[in-house]
Amino acid sequence: MKNIILISCFSLLLVATTFNTAGVKQYRVKRVVIDPGHGGKDPGTHGLISKEKDVVLNIAHHLGRIIKENMDDVEVIFTRKDDSFPSLEERAAIANKNDADIFISIHANALPPGHENIHGTESYVMGAHTREGNLEVAKRENSVILMEENYEERYEGFDPLSPESHILFSLYQGAYLNNSLRLADKIERQFKERVGRRSRGVKQAGFWVLWRTSMPSVLVEVGYLTNPKEEKYLNDRLGQVYIASGIYRALRDYKEEIESL
Repeated sequence: MKNIILISCFSLLLVATTFNTAGVKQYRVKRVVIDPGHGGKDPGTHGLISKEKDVVLNIAHHLGRIIKENMDDVEVIFTRKDDSFPSLEERAAIANKNDADIFISIHANALPPGHENIHGTESYVMGAHTREGNLEVAKRENSVILMEENYEERYEGFDPLSPESHILFSLYQGAYLNNSLRLADKIERQFKERVGRRSRGVKQAGFWVLWRTSMPSVLVEVGYLTNPKEEKYLNDRLGQVYIASGIYRALRDYKEEIESL
């Protein structure tokens, strides 16, 4: 964790140098990185009929297609296009290397037996968790680190199963929090008002992949695979298109709003 403070300060410097004098339109959304969570040897969470890695990859492809069809001025980049296994560090590096303006990581949620009726979407931004449930989601998504080679060295001693590790680095919320919250709120509004999903709101938690990205970033939990009814919806092609369309419309509205400031 020795580089956390250094990187956080660097992120603040990046934002400070991104904007010029007030009134000068500088920021444009030109490049979006779509990150389908998990993949390869990491299936993510399981439902009765599906795996998270497959569901989110399908939604990501629909989202990329819709963006390309409706936003000629926006380039779409994927962290994975197939059943491959990029590390969390590699996913963030793809976004940073390509100088992305937005990073959207797509996931599906899960709960232990006894909570099968819980359903709905959640959008997360980087920050200190205030609820135990948020921590559990972050721990589950970060635990993929344990599948990577040399993870102790690569992640500088970060333990994805330790609450203390999450608390420590989530205190450094990053310089892009406001815009991340802006996008996350629009995504949840679209899910609720246009897609007809139950929105469980915008939340904050310590996700490694969000912390490492140097741009506004959102992790979207599109629903619960542990809820049989919702799992069926998430595996339906039309349902996947609806979800992707909701994220697209939120991105479109965010782009229009941020470019008019």
